[in-house]
Amino acid sequence: MTPQPAPFTAPSVVIGLSAVVVAIREGEAVVLTVRPHDAVTDIASPLPGLPFGSFDPAGHRTFELGLRAFVTEQTRFQLGYVEQLYTFGDEGRDAPRAEMGAGAARIVSVGYLGLTPTAVETRAPDTAWAPWSAFFPWEDWRHARPALLDQVLAPALPRWAADDASQWSRARLAFALDGATWNEERVLERYELLYEAGLAPEAARDRARADGHDPAEPAALSAALGEPMISDHRRILATGLSRLRGKIKYRPVVFELMPAEFTLSALQRTVEAIAGVPLHKQNFRRVVEREDLVEGLGRQDADTGGRPAELFRFRREILAARPAMGLSLPLLRD
Repeated sequence: MTPQPAPFTAPSVVIGLSAVVVAIREGEAVVLTVRPHDAVTDIASPLPGLPFGSFDPAGHRTFELGLRAFVTEQTRFQLGYVEQLYTFGDEGRDAPRAEMGAGAARIVSVGYLGLTPTAVETRAPDTAWAPWSAFFPWEDWRHARPALLDQVLAPALPRWAADDASQWSRARLAFALDGATWNEERVLERYELLYEAGLAPEAARDRARADGHDPAEPAALSAALGEPMISDHRRILATGLSRLRGKIKYRPVVFELMPAEFTLSALQRTVEAIAGVPLHKQNFRRVVEREDLVEGLGRQDADTGGRPAELFRFRREILAARPAMGLSLPLLRD
């Protein structure tokens, strides 16, 4: 008797949605975080994560509407500007299965980037706004080259690369070591390199999970290597920062982070907070004037703490008239 083939069983797939929500608070770029509760113990995670949830094909007409709904449910905060970021579907990424669908063979997460002009206090439990620098401390060059690059990463990365010239070249170019030039847009590449080198605490956790173990969430290896996050949320966050740093140069998305009225100094501080680099004040203002993206209101801001500065508004109507460019970054060293 000829054996019959086993019936085909389609692999189970759960679609998750993750949100990188960015705001500016007191001149710092901050991201909205949550601490999910365990489905069994109801204990909050010791590590923060991004707002996330499952896509419900029956209840959500689109991914974006589903994202907006669960972000509001988790944080009591309504998203404004949203764009799709990336789809994360690597096998073994180990998103929190208790929340995303127990027993799923594969979890695919669609990431979104959301921008808001105000870091609204959500008053929802286990939510908080946290600065980028808590997760990527090597990314902030606004005041000087971060000392941790030379004190921590410069010794550690050559040890990892050993005699592999290709690996050392990647590390050198990514982290501006040994005379290489810093490129602020390579956030994701830098995080993934640290993960590969075992310098991101999530790496050991994920290797243990891949071997069938259930390790506790890791603590930070050192303040210089940034705070870990649940699942692959720090990778998603790095992707969001890379996208935003690149996009502010060719689309006027930075104005989604500004209030209706602002000074040019506040606009510059916002761009610097996102890009992580200091800008030349006069040259930055020339860029703003050249692109014709703002309009003076003929009024002064008396709350600057010093000499009153003129208030401006973003000429949003220009978006309907022509493709609008972003703002180039005239670096202070230039």
